[in-house]
Amino acid sequence: MATYTPKNILITGAAGFIASHVCNRLIRNYPDYKIVVLDKLDYCSNLKNLLPSKLSPNFRFVKGDIGSADLVNYLLIAESIDTIMHFAAQTHVDNSFGNSFEFTKNNIYGTHVLLEACKVTGQIRRFIHVSTDEVYGETDEDAVVGNHEASQLLPTNPYSATKAGAEMLVMAYGRSYGLPVITTRGNNVYGPNQFPEKLIPKFILLAMRGKVLPIHGDGSNVRSYLYCEDVAEAFEVILHKGEVGHVYNIGTKRERRVIDVAKDICKIFGMDPETNIKFVENRPFNDQRYFLDDEKLKILGWSERTAWEEGLRKTMEWYTQNPDWWGDVSGALLPHPRMLMMPGGRHFDGSEENKSSTYVLSNSTQSRMVVPVTRSSGSPQKPPYKFLIYGRTGWIGGLLGKLCEKQSIPYEYGRGRLEDRSSLIADIQNVKPTHIFNAAGVTGRPNVDWCESHKTETIRTNVAGTLTLADVCREHGLLMINYATGCIFEYNAAHPEGSGFGFKEEDKPNFTGSFYSKTKAMVEELLKEYDNVCTLRVRMPISSDLNNPRNFITKISRYNKVVNIPNSMTILDELLPISIEMAKRNLKGIWNFTNPGVVSHNEILEMYKSYIDSNFKWANFTLEEQAKVIVAPRSNNEMDATKLKTEFPELLSIKESLIKYVFEPNKRT
Repeated sequence: MATYTPKNILITGAAGFIASHVCNRLIRNYPDYKIVVLDKLDYCSNLKNLLPSKLSPNFRFVKGDIGSADLVNYLLIAESIDTIMHFAAQTHVDNSFGNSFEFTKNNIYGTHVLLEACKVTGQIRRFIHVSTDEVYGETDEDAVVGNHEASQLLPTNPYSATKAGAEMLVMAYGRSYGLPVITTRGNNVYGPNQFPEKLIPKFILLAMRGKVLPIHGDGSNVRSYLYCEDVAEAFEVILHKGEVGHVYNIGTKRERRVIDVAKDICKIFGMDPETNIKFVENRPFNDQRYFLDDEKLKILGWSERTAWEEGLRKTMEWYTQNPDWWGDVSGALLPHPRMLMMPGGRHFDGSEENKSSTYVLSNSTQSRMVVPVTRSSGSPQKPPYKFLIYGRTGWIGGLLGKLCEKQSIPYEYGRGRLEDRSSLIADIQNVKPTHIFNAAGVTGRPNVDWCESHKTETIRTNVAGTLTLADVCREHGLLMINYATGCIFEYNAAHPEGSGFGFKEEDKPNFTGSFYSKTKAMVEELLKEYDNVCTLRVRMPISSDLNNPRNFITKISRYNKVVNIPNSMTILDELLPISIEMAKRNLKGIWNFTNPGVVSHNEILEMYKSYIDSNFKWANFTLEEQAKVIVAPRSNNEMDATKLKTEFPELLSIKESLIKYVFEPNKRT
């Protein structure tokens, strides 16, 4: 994973809550980075939030509006900015119902000014745009899997609509002008320094004053809360390890109802919730739940550190020690506050405002013009291929993106849900791909047993979603490469274990032991009616990444006991590049997508012991014993790879491929 190292960072809105914690963290941890803060000091900003940074030699503060094109252009050039972290925004939903135009001006127009300045100066190497989980809209109350980064955007209030609009501009500038953009979408954040229009500081200040805590509606709305320092660390990770063109959710699986948050604060202050909580009129629309899938960010190395109880205690202690940090905030503590525009903002005390930590622009510098970078008048040649990939957060989908980058093939990840036809059509119209790759699907977390108790979700994606995508692709004349499974067969009398007689592409599936396999067999049969689909039956996928929990070798090396049965398997390092070549050749129909031959669990673990860990030990158990610790039976079979081997004669046998692509690269001496 390549690591990015910035030199001169512009952070917008860093006198506000989240961005001030990010700024202070970067100043503290990276003295070689120059940090320039641009903030207009609106009502929810406070220069005191930047006290830990203000005396650092690598810190500069500029009071100004991101909507000022001249100022933004000047700063990028004068400070040699190579990185922008764009936090500046109006963020309070209640305010957006009363003054929505201010949100459009700040969140959309301000972002547009920044993007245009980046395009004109041509020097930005990273543009990190900070968005919100609210752009996804309301999450189903019974959803088990959260919104992933490619989920459809369905904002439900003026605030989230402006953030979604800003995201579209960011994406457009990334595509049209090649700006190196990254977008983040985060859950609710809490902690010290937060302006008390937000729920947790509002409740704490009201409790400190002995007043009742007002709750919109019945308090059943569910939210996920992250402590501010954990979020600052997430931005530190994304800054250095995030991939250009990608979106990252910053979230937590720990959810709380608003009523429970109020009760927890009552408990801290020794208040009776029965008498100190009151229910007030709800917002015009109050989303019931926001739920994020944060696995993608965890892959970069980030994880939530602060437990709710610890974070709430730290927050309460800070507010009780700094009760006057924000001055008179009585208007913000109302049940339904509206825009609090406080002229002049907030400043450091006394003469400290004018010390060297504040960057003042003269009239002459403000009027400086920026000349656009000269570009070649010739039109670039259109690349022969462009791939649209579904399954961005999945293992195979992620590997496909890396392969496209390695082969310099333009690609984008689909944003629509497979079962949402209109969003798929929008993806195709926006991306204009030559081929579609479907690596999306429900396999279960952590395994296929999950599907046994989540049958409707499994059908929705594996059957309805896949068929919808195939149909949309056919309408647009596009080939769909569909990563399917070979776990739809089991050894039988015609194909006995150890015989060398594998199941062929035309054979009828005979394994119905798991609901997952049933859905995959069903959709494969229906896809035969589509002449634009190339179905690739993957089995027990293996890669050279022995830390990936979905890797078959990683799984069995961590089990206490394993069965010992020969099976056909797929070495992704060898076969995924072949799938790209199959797209280029416009191959169609069903393909057994495995390496020729079979290998048993014990044979793999013997290799593991020989190449990786000479002290490794394991034990076997029978299928009958295995059945006692799993919910659904597992498929065991051999698949005939003759068709694939004929098309790609260089394809290695399973054991040869294991050694070349997996064990030799990981060999430990």
